[in-house]
Parts: sequence; C-alpha cells; structure tokens
Amino acid sequence: MRAWTLPMLLVLCGSATATGLIFRGSVGAAAALLLVFVLLAGAHSPLVFPRSIGALEAQRRSAADGRPVVYWRPGCAYCIRLRTRLGRRARRAHWVDIWRDPEGAAAVRAVNDGNETVPTVVVAGQPHTNPDPGWVREQLSGAV
Repeated sequence: MRAWTLPMLLVLCGSATATGLIFRGSVGAAAALLLVFVLLAGAHSPLVFPRSIGALEAQRRSAADGRPVVYWRPGCAYCIRLRTRLGRRARRAHWVDIWRDPEGAAAVRAVNDGNETVPTVVVAGQPHTNPDPGWVREQLSGAV
C-alpha cells in the first residue's frame, strides 16, 4: 500500500488545485495542471516498472540466464531515472521491489552498510549501487 501513497497524494493535490482553478474560471489551466499531476503520479507508481519477482527467484533466474537483478522501490527518483533510460531493455532485467519482498530488502541492506539504497543492480554476483544507466544498458545487451 505504501507504494501507492505518493501517487495518490499527487492525484489528490492536483485534483484540489484544479478544483480551485475551475472555481476561478480557469478550466484550461485546471485541465493542464491536473494532467501534469496525473503524469507525475504515474511516473512515481509501480506501473512504470516491469513486473517484480521475489529476490530468491530473481537470483535463481540471474544465475541461469546471466541477466542483472535490479532492486528498486516505488517513488525512488533514481530508480525512475534508471527505468526510463533503459527503455525497452528494462524488461530483460529481473526487477525486485524491496518494499514487497523482505528478502530483497535484506539483500540490499547486506551490500549497502545496512541501508536500503536503491537502485542496487547485481551483475554476475557483484552489487552496484546506483550505477550509471548506460553501464546497466551495456550489461543488458551482453546478457542472454
């Protein structure tokens, strides 16, 4: 549920502000503002990420196919940046939402001095915290 807190707040704030603009007679500005808030809510929601799997399943699959495991959480600006820069290639990685998977959160804390710093990308068993998206794209190109 906490994954949807920020998107819901954005939609509510946008709706309240747009309502105020409508009462002032600025229907066009209200529509534009509401659209911006809805787009921001969508960008900060789990919807823009590939389907998450559990950490243990992601590790098993990565060992079999050599694809990176990306640990992320909704609302993380760095995760959104990584996801956006990967484009269609993002689906080639194994994504683990650390807010939904306790084992994933534990794996991230284990390699980040007890912090849940994301995105953490594991390639060939080596963790990389907040790596450059271009580098991750290269890793996805080389994976099976």
